[in-house]
Amino acid sequence: MGIGGSNGRVHIREARPDYQEELIGNTQEMFDSVAVGDQAPWKKYFAEDSMYFDEKGGSMDKAALVKDITPLPKGYSGSIKLARAKSHIEGDTAILSYDLDETETICGQNLTARYHGTDTWMYRDGRWQIVAGQMLRYYEDPAAGNANAKLYSEYVGVYELAPGILQTVSRDGDTLFAQRTGRDKTQLLRESGTYFFAKGSKADTCSAATTGAR
Repeated sequence: MGIGGSNGRVHIREARPDYQEELIGNTQEMFDSVAVGDQAPWKKYFAEDSMYFDEKGGSMDKAALVKDITPLPKGYSGSIKLARAKSHIEGDTAILSYDLDETETICGQNLTARYHGTDTWMYRDGRWQIVAGQMLRYYEDPAAGNANAKLYSEYVGVYELAPGILQTVSRDGDTLFAQRTGRDKTQLLRESGTYFFAKGSKADTCSAATTGAR
């Protein structure tokens, strides 16, 4: 329950069992708006004096966080789904902890990533507002599946991911490699089907194509 005072009078706000679901819904609303760059939910749910710390170690106030919400570039699409939420709610303060499962398609390449967020909400002016938030990324490679090296030659070639951005797929014996423009060569490991991931990429995956190579 929450206790507050106004004009010398004290009132008690009873805790509702559906507070967690309300906060989950608010949070999912914010992440649903990321792809299209809709800043409205972020303005609505973050308090004016809030602090936010992103997965790269950056620190932002509300103005900087809202400004960072912009539409995905042309050729990009994706979604972010909240999962495995837990909460600790006492009075006018709630801590919501959750995972985020992100899927993204960049110029035909399918990527996935997982994050863990923790937000502190406070009940102010008749509504819940985030006063502090922190995001972390799960850095882990997917489990490598069984690979058929006989098929690797079908993947070898140079692929255009976007104008001016090329990815060269090569093989050395039974090992497959990928090198994107301006980046180092990395080993590719099969996840499943035609999905491969770069060793050490920590959860980013891509689909290997058998057509379109130069």
